[in-house]
Amino acid sequence: MAFKTDIEIAREAKKKPIMEIGAKLGIPSLHLLPYGHDKAKVSQEFIKSLAGKKDGKLILVTAINPTPAGEGKTTTTVGLGDGLNRIGKKAVVCIREASLGPNFGMKGGAAGGGMAQVVPMEEMNLHFTGDFHAITSAHNLLSAMIDNHIYWGNELQIDERRIVWRRVMDMNDRALRDIVVNLGGVANGFPRQTGFDITVASEVMAILCLSNDLEDLQKRLGDIVVAYTREKKAIYARDIKADGAMTVLLKDAMQPNIVQTLENNPAFVHGGPFANIAHGCNSVIATKTALKLGEYVVTEAGFGADLGAEKFFDIKCRKAGLKPSAAVIVATVRAMKMNGGVAKADLGAENVEAVKKGCPNLGRHIGNVKGFGVPVVVAINHFYSDTDAEIDAVKAYVAEQGAEAILCKHWALGSEGIEELAHKVVSLAESGAANFAPLYPDEMPLFQKLETIAKRIYHADAVIADKSIRDQLKTWEAAGYGHLPICVAKTQYSFTTDPTVRGAPTGHTVPVREVRLSAGAGFIVAICGEIMTMPGLPKVPSAEVIRLNDQGNVEGLF
Repeated sequence: MAFKTDIEIAREAKKKPIMEIGAKLGIPSLHLLPYGHDKAKVSQEFIKSLAGKKDGKLILVTAINPTPAGEGKTTTTVGLGDGLNRIGKKAVVCIREASLGPNFGMKGGAAGGGMAQVVPMEEMNLHFTGDFHAITSAHNLLSAMIDNHIYWGNELQIDERRIVWRRVMDMNDRALRDIVVNLGGVANGFPRQTGFDITVASEVMAILCLSNDLEDLQKRLGDIVVAYTREKKAIYARDIKADGAMTVLLKDAMQPNIVQTLENNPAFVHGGPFANIAHGCNSVIATKTALKLGEYVVTEAGFGADLGAEKFFDIKCRKAGLKPSAAVIVATVRAMKMNGGVAKADLGAENVEAVKKGCPNLGRHIGNVKGFGVPVVVAINHFYSDTDAEIDAVKAYVAEQGAEAILCKHWALGSEGIEELAHKVVSLAESGAANFAPLYPDEMPLFQKLETIAKRIYHADAVIADKSIRDQLKTWEAAGYGHLPICVAKTQYSFTTDPTVRGAPTGHTVPVREVRLSAGAGFIVAICGEIMTMPGLPKVPSAEVIRLNDQGNVEGLF
């Protein structure tokens, strides 16, 4: 059966001028800063004017652990936003921006799929409005100012062995994970070891995504701990006098981007921290602005609910004072079969027993999300090869977990194919059943917070960490950072730290390799297993087939 590709569908989209999309939300053209005809930024002045307005209802879209079979979380997020508008609700979609690293690496570009996409797709997956470049520049300006301060006499007495601020770039490049800088003699500075992370793992990215306004942004940037003295006194970005210039570089990036779905409904696309190495949510300022402008805001959190949803609840909602009204967990029959042991090449054949065998992964996520006091519905993202018996098996399993699974055909039919889910989400949100609470209190000790996540969300038996890591956490507690939440960096493919372990495992351990303080963002990063904060390219990266065709269109990115 032949289907149009996502990019073919996107290029045929009948887009409306971005001023019309803004007008649907009541944003005057004066407060839309256009980037071409189909994308714009919303001014800080207009956002401040919304302060007294009532908030709409916040809906989280999350998913099972990702598999090569595909789940379609962003597609469902966009489809649900369109579906809510179709049934007469004023709904806004909020998603993250794409990183160039995975676009040119293994994942390729995307902004939804089929008839549930956000456009313009090509621009969104390349440079878009330049936000990631601004974040990269601001981050690396601070890096340059640290080395420059040391070169010109080191007035702050920074211990070069204790500089904790690395550099970033928005590309996968394993060669830059560990490097030596300042080689070449006296004129170039003092040689030292450092490295690069990918931009989406930058604390500056997290800060931009968690800040409420420019004033909050500058304060958080100033709070970044960049190094320590020999006496282990913390040196902050404001000590280097970098926070003001960094804020200037981020002034425009701080303004949310507005675009549209294929059905000409508004979508905010702003910020892009990965959920496996950062907190995995779009910006607070975009979400809060959307809540003031719409009755319903549909947002997503990266990867499976064990990472994205947990961080959405425990970091974003905690820090921003958000209270979600309902959650949607996306699953596919194909992914259930893969969790049940079926190889990707055999997923087209009916296998009800494999579906049943794979469902516990979904069940684990349902239980976890319910544990936050948020009512749950499951969206079965439909593939043409799914059989009625397989779909019924998923529905029956979900019913046993005390939830409902709804078949969604938004990929093929757009909003028409997801009406039932839209009605269910409204029912859950209006029921008042949500009683949201984070997983752990602020005052819980840091290591105990990490254990709580590992045991209650990953269903691990224990967390393994060297004494040096435990001592570091105690040192941060003594320094006044004990109230911060934990941001776990681990593989997205499993509840364990081993990406090959599917299903709903128990009895495993979570090894912590390193902990990092993100004082400006307001969380502690715990790096677990073999996860890398600077990914590498695969053996055959997408970049090898990306090119411009004779018509000047991008090929190979999608």
